[in-house]
This record gives sequence, structure tokens and C-alpha cells, in this order.
Amino acid sequence: MNYRNPAPTVDLIIEMRDRPHRPIVLIERHNQPYGWALPGGFVDYGEAVETAAVREAEEETGLTVTLIEQFQVYSDPARDPRKHTLSIVFIATAVGTPAAGDDAKALSLFNPWEIPTKLCFDHDQILQDYWRYRHYGIRPQLSMN
Repeated sequence: MNYRNPAPTVDLIIEMRDRPHRPIVLIERHNQPYGWALPGGFVDYGEAVETAAVREAEEETGLTVTLIEQFQVYSDPARDPRKHTLSIVFIATAVGTPAAGDDAKALSLFNPWEIPTKLCFDHDQILQDYWRYRHYGIRPQLSMN
């Protein structure tokens, strides 16, 4: 029997706690789909999602992160134009000077009022949910689409 399953991924909302306003890290993707995105990537076989999150942060930003909490799981089959993925999103903190690495073409720190419009994947929605949670303590509603 041939099973088709979604691919597990992780994404990180990295708050820079050594900067005013605690800006977050976004990367500009080197590969398709092009544009700005949260750091993250695929979970390797045999790897825990927490380990994958720390690894992806290091590979894409050069930062050693502290995972604060698992924020939400996003699993809309259309979230990634390449194939069906699900993302376990973590909130993390870091200090230091991030640098673009791995499949990140560029990297920048953004305050909430500076976030680029039209992020890759469903990262617009993830960040809207995150800001609502950070400012009002309201977690995203589960969608049963």
C-alpha cells in the first residue's frame, strides 16, 4: 500500500531579547518560493521537532535559540505550494548578531510595524496569530476546514 502523508516542518518566531522592542528574525529565501519567511525547515527522519527547530535556527540564522514554547500547528494542505506540509511553530529567544546561512539569501530583524507584506507560505497568518497572542494572550482558534 502506498501512503501519502504530509511532511513535518518546523518554523520559529525568534525574538531578539537583547534589542529594544524585541524584534523578530525573518529570512529572505534563497530557494522557491522566494520572499521573506520565518526561519525553519523540514524535520529529519529520527529527529525530534524541538531538535529540528534548534538546528534550523542555527543553520539559517547562526543563532543559538532557547525554545520558549510550542505555539501552534499549521496544517492547511495549501500552506506550501511545493507539497502538503504541516508546521509545528515555536516561539524562541536569542541574543547576538544573526547572519543569513544555509538556504537564507538574506536576513533582517523586524519590529511588528515593519513586517514585510506578503510573506511566504502562511507566515502572514502565523505572525498575525502570534501578535494577537503576544499582545492580548489570545491563542489562535482551531480551524476545522
